[in-house]
Order: sequence, then C-alpha cells, then structure tokens
Amino acid sequence: MQHVVVGTAGHIDHGKSALVQALTGTDPDRLREEKARGITIDLGFAHTVEDGIALSFVDVPGHERFVRNMLAGVGGMDLVMLHVAADESVMPQTREHFEICRLLRVPAGLVVITKSDLSDDAMLDVVRLEVEELVAGSFLEGAPVLAVSARSGSGLENLRLVLARLATSVRRRASQGPPRLPVDRVFSMKGFGTVATGTLLSGRLAQDEDLVLQPSGRTVKVRGLQVHGALEAEALAGQRAAVNIAGLEVADVSRGETLTRSGAVTVTRHVDVRVELLESARPLRHGGRVRFHQGTRELLGRVALSEGPHVEPGACAFARIHLEAPAVLVRGDRFILRAYSPLSTIAGGTVLDPSPPRRGVRTAAGAARFARLSEADAPDEAVMGMVEEAGLAGLPVGQLASRAGVPVDECEALEARLVRDGQAARIGAVLVAASRLSVVEPLMLDALKKYHARHPLEDGMPREELRERLFAGAPVSVYDEALRRLVAGKAVVARERVALAGHAVALTDEEARARDVMLDTLRTAALAPPDPAALARAIGVSPEVVNRMGVMMGRRGVLVRAGDLLFDAPALDRLKIEVHALKQNGTGTLDVATFKKHFDLTRKYAILLLEYLDRERVTRRVGDLRRIL
Repeated sequence: MQHVVVGTAGHIDHGKSALVQALTGTDPDRLREEKARGITIDLGFAHTVEDGIALSFVDVPGHERFVRNMLAGVGGMDLVMLHVAADESVMPQTREHFEICRLLRVPAGLVVITKSDLSDDAMLDVVRLEVEELVAGSFLEGAPVLAVSARSGSGLENLRLVLARLATSVRRRASQGPPRLPVDRVFSMKGFGTVATGTLLSGRLAQDEDLVLQPSGRTVKVRGLQVHGALEAEALAGQRAAVNIAGLEVADVSRGETLTRSGAVTVTRHVDVRVELLESARPLRHGGRVRFHQGTRELLGRVALSEGPHVEPGACAFARIHLEAPAVLVRGDRFILRAYSPLSTIAGGTVLDPSPPRRGVRTAAGAARFARLSEADAPDEAVMGMVEEAGLAGLPVGQLASRAGVPVDECEALEARLVRDGQAARIGAVLVAASRLSVVEPLMLDALKKYHARHPLEDGMPREELRERLFAGAPVSVYDEALRRLVAGKAVVARERVALAGHAVALTDEEARARDVMLDTLRTAALAPPDPAALARAIGVSPEVVNRMGVMMGRRGVLVRAGDLLFDAPALDRLKIEVHALKQNGTGTLDVATFKKHFDLTRKYAILLLEYLDRERVTRRVGDLRRIL
C-alpha cells in the first residue's frame, strides 16, 4: 500500500482540525488545553485509507504564536491542504503557512475553502479569486480549489476523491539506505515505555534494529513499531511510524532529534546554504541572528553572507549559517529562517554543504565555491568540489550520502563516473582528486632530490619521513598509492627508504678509502673488532667519517652495530650457525665463561655478543645462563 503524508496549513480557526476529523473520524486535537480553548496548539495526527492509499494527516496549529510547532510538522509533507475559511478568506497566517510550504518545496497540494455552509455563492467566488491571487506562480497554481463543510458534510466525498487522485502522483520516497526519522512527538505508553513518532523520510526501520539519535548521539534499540496503530515488523519511507525505544526515558528524547544509523547524516554547527528572502521580509543583514528550522528542529544561528552587507527582500543569496547548537543535515535539505525578533518567517533555502571547510565565504574563492555547489542538476560537480577541498585526506565514500546527499542507490554509479572520467581515484575508503595526486607527485620527487643533496651517503629518505612531510592528515593508503604510482613509472625506488631512480651514494676519495679499509679490518677481526676510535686512528680519518661509513654499510647489511662496536655481518651469521650447532651437539645452555672459552673471546666481547644473540632470538637469558633456542 502506498503511504502519503498530507499536512494541513492555514489561519487559526479556519477548520483544519474539524476537517481532518470529518475525513478520518479521529480528533487530532489530543491535548486537554486544545479541547478547552478550541484551538490547535501542537501537532495532531490521524489517518485513513482512500482508494487503497493510506493517507496520514498531520494537523498543524494556525495561531501565529505556534508557527514553530507548525514548522515541526510541515517538513515531511507529501501533499498540503491549504485551508481558507469561506467567512474570512485569506488571512495573515494563511499567507505565512503558504509561503512556508512554498519555500520548503512541498511537491503538491490543493486548496480547501472550509465552512462553505457559512457563505453564499458570491462570497465563495470572492474567496476563490483571492486564493488564485495568493497561489499564482507557485506550486499550487492550477491546483484543485474545493469548497467543503465539515459540519454539513458538503464536498467531503469529492475531497476524498481528489486527495486519492493527487496521492497517486506523489513520488515515492526511497526505501534504500539508512533510515531518517525526525522525531516530532515523544510520550510514554504504559507497558511499553518511551515512544517516539515521526515521518520516515527515507530508508526503513526494523524491529530490534540498533539505531542512534542525532545530534545527541544516544544509541537505542527499536523494541517495537506501529504504523497507523498496527504493529509492524518494519516501517518504510513515507510512512508515519511510532517507534518504541528501549533503554531511554521520555526525558532523554526530544522533538528535533533524528532517529537514524551511525554515520548516515552530518551533525554540524556550520552549514553553507542558498537563501531565498520573502518579498514581505525586511533585508537580511550580514551577521544577523536568525531562527533556523529544519525537519522538526529549531536552532538559533548567525548568517554570514557571501556578498554585500544585506540581502534585499525577494532576492536570493549564498551564506554560511553558524548555529548555536548542532543540526542534523545533508545536502539538499530544505529549511526555513524566521526573524529572531519580532517572530516572523523571512526566508527559506537549500543546504549546499552541511560540513563546509573552515575558510572565509566573503572572498572570490568563496563565491566560486558557492556557485559550484549550487549546481543542483550536476551532483557530480558538487561532489568533486568536496573531493578537491578534502585534499589528500580524501572524501570518505560514506559522505556521498551523509554529506553530499547523493541517494544511496546512486552513490556507486557516481563514484564510477568520477573514476572513469579521470577526475578522482578510489583509494581505500576515500575518494581523492586526481589533480591532488598529480600535484603531490612532483613534490615528492623534489623532496627526495633535496634529501639526496643533504645526505649524499644515505640510500634514500625514510618512508615515514616522506609521508609526514607531504601527507600529514592523509590515510596511509593514499601515501602508499602515490608512492606506488611513482614506482610504477620508474621514477623512484621504494624499500625501507625511498630514493630517486638511479640514485647512488656519492663518496669522497677519503670516504671510499675508509670504507674499504674498514671492511678489510672488520672482516679480519671477526668477533673481536677494534672500537670506532681505534679504527679511525688506524685508517687515519676522523671518527665522524668512520661513523658515517658505519651507518651507510649498516643500512646495506654489510656491518652490524652491537653496543658501541661494528661487526662484520657475515661473521655474526657464522656465530649464529655455530651456536645452533652447539645445541644439536647436546649443549643446551651457555654461560659467559663457556661462551668466552668456546669462541676465544674476552669478557667485553662475550657479553656484547650474548646480548646480540638474545635480541636475535638465538638465545634467551635465564638467570646467569643463556638457553639456546
């Protein structure tokens, strides 16, 4: 069964609740105060089935003091019934509610002239003319205008038929991807506990599913679900659902939170937007304080305009809104702005980026960025803007949906297009702009060239040093991919160290002579080499030269440093073989004295070599003995 959410809109006492009750048999005014005062104060809910389509009605208050409550219910509407009383015609809240629906891009609707039994035909014609003037050029231009009476029942059957017909044209909401349910009501039910209700904007909810409330971040479990008062195993996008939440009290959940999965939305205090100011509003000043309404949440914030000191009534502008508390947003979300004081609706707009970079918006670069993000018909362009801004850190693939607002079932195809067209590369879990990789590769080569110039005796730059210098904040996988590309292009050689292809250690004549003499001397000395100072004196060079040659040949595996001494690597390899042979011949343990005697060494060399064998896991010290492993 198709589910469609129908919202009411209109001035106070224009018969919204009475009409919903006449259509559904349910009084949406549930609060004692509402019944006592005869007005709707908070959101009311009712449902019915017409021609096989489930219609969920959200009845909103019409009084200007309760517009904030009205805004909490209008965000999930598929259709709107704009109510105009026949005995009063278009009134101030009629206009404000209509503008709110227009700014939020409610897709379709109709106009209902209520209380038709209180007016004659001439008055009804006047009301129709005023309604046509109000909706001219809007989504309601040409929409049905029906005269009805909830009291007498006149026109109700026709209204039901028209609602069913309009409902068939409503685009179904996407059930793919994670659920997103802005909470509009929370209460406690005896025997069940905490229940939260709302319109499921996307995805699906399932019983026993683990979810998270954002922006509070509280994790919850779905204990049970109701759709239209009936227990269900799951709720689908477009349905109004009552969710029995396990583990939280009523005080822990509030209107304005969103029930979703972890990582499915962006929780933010800064959002880049396109704003459309109403013609009836005052100019919107740069730095002005506003009330930001999105979904069921109301927040205070300040507006930073991209250009100029203010926005004129009726004009559009780009801006960044700095919110005083976190919001739950994705690109493409619609919102309403109301004046901080006096309270009035002044603008609406679209979220362009719920997680903008921390850089100025009142610059030429900022203006160009806004222009790129506003390409509503080119999501690839907006996504590439975010990918490029992310630099080598890359845009996490999950943010295609949670930040960029790409439908979940389209993310894979969009990613494939960007990779196929050579605009981006998928590296691990992120998308990196191909242009960023192209820029960093020559920087890597330049860094290696400078390192070779400063360290001519080293085989190359340590891999970590190169990564930290140019890839700080980037995933290791991005660095590895950039390095792999250079290796594949035969521009560099990468092992434990990275070097330019063709790089060779450049030794002076003195260093070359020192290297050759050191190798001969240490090979002859085997397990009893001279200390570096004695070695330098014997060769006739400074200790610094001996140290540089020792480091160089140590990296190449020719020499091994143990303590302060340099040993010939093949001599130590032979030592390991001989120690293992001792075990095979029945000697399972060694002490210092035995080791000295067997290998004809002094105590100084014996202790150094035994510690070396421990590090190499040839032996293990147990008290004063070494057990051969």
